[in-house]
Amino acid sequence: MKSVTIRHVAEEAGVSLQSVSRVINNGPNVTDALRDRVRAAIDKLGYVPNMAARRMGGSKSYLLIAFNDREPTLEKWRAGRGSDWVAQMLLGAMPRCEADGYHLLLELLDGHQARLHQRVDAIVSSLRPDGVILTPPHSQDAAILDRLDARRVPYARLSAGGGDARGHRIEMDENEAAAVATRHLIGLGHRRIGFLAGSADYAVSGVRLAGFRRAMTEAGLTVAPELVQEGEFSFESGLAAADALLALKDRPTAVIASSDEQALAMLHRAGDAGLAVPDALSLVSFDDTPPVSFSLPALTAIRHPTAAMAERAAALLIEGAAPDGTVHVLPFEFVVRGSTARPG
Repeated sequence: MKSVTIRHVAEEAGVSLQSVSRVINNGPNVTDALRDRVRAAIDKLGYVPNMAARRMGGSKSYLLIAFNDREPTLEKWRAGRGSDWVAQMLLGAMPRCEADGYHLLLELLDGHQARLHQRVDAIVSSLRPDGVILTPPHSQDAAILDRLDARRVPYARLSAGGGDARGHRIEMDENEAAAVATRHLIGLGHRRIGFLAGSADYAVSGVRLAGFRRAMTEAGLTVAPELVQEGEFSFESGLAAADALLALKDRPTAVIASSDEQALAMLHRAGDAGLAVPDALSLVSFDDTPPVSFSLPALTAIRHPTAAMAERAAALLIEGAAPDGTVHVLPFEFVVRGSTARPG
C-alpha cells in the first residue's frame, strides 16, 4: 500500500500544495474554511505529516516537552497506583497539541540530581522543542529557568508560586482554596482542625498551609502546633501523619489533607481506629482525582484544574505568545460530598 503524501491531501482537498503546507505548519493567511477542508482531507486519507521534513523546512520543531518530577512519579507507577497528576496534565495538553499538529513528550527529572541542569541542557539540545511545560517543583527552580532563558526556549510554569515572574505562569489560588475548605469546616462547627501539609520541595505546600492559617485567624481560632503535620503528598506520608493526629489526647474533629493520597490514608486510619467519617471525623481533600469520589464515604474536596492549566500552558506555547507578566489564574471548585458534617 502506497503511503499518503501531502500531494494526495492537496488533490483530495482541491487546493494547492502550498495551502496544505500552510495549514499543517500553522502558517499565515489560512481561513477557517481552508483549514477545515485540509484537515478533513487529512483525516479521510490518514495522512501523517513528516516531522523531520517539517523541522527542516522551518524554525519550528512542532514539539513540546513537559518536565515532571521523577521519583514521586516512578514511585507511584511502580506501586501500581499510576499518577493522577500526570494523567490530568496529559489530558489537558495532549489534545491541544494534537489539534495543532504538535507532539508532546514527557520527560522525568530528578529535582535532587547533582547534574540536573546539565540534563536539561542535553534534552533541549537534542530535541530542540518549541516550548517546555514545567510542573512543580521544576517550575520554581530558578536554575532551570536560567538554562531555558540562555537557550531562548519558551516555557510555561504550572503552580510555580514565589516571586519569580519569568515565563508564562499558570496558577490556581491555592491560598484561597485552603481557606475555603477551612471556612467550610468552621461553618459546620469545627474548631479543632488538623492540617496535613505537603512536601516542602513544592511551593504550593506552604501556600496552602498559609491559607488554612489565615482562615483560622479570621475566625478568631488558634492552630495548635501539633495539629499541623508536615510530610509528603504520598499515601505513606499520610498514614504517618494520620497516626500522629489520631494519637493525640485531644484529637481533631476535622482534618484537611493537601493531597488525595493523604486524605485516603487518613480515611483508612480513621477506620482502623473505629472513627466513623464524617460522624466522628470530617475530612477534606485537595486535588479531587477519581479515587476520592469512589471512596466510602466520597470525599469533600478542592478540585484542582490541572488539565485546564496544562491546556492553557500548551496553548500559550503553541501560539507563540510572549510572556507579559500576566499570571493566568484558573478557578478551582469546592465539591462537598459525604465526608464532612457537623462535629458529633
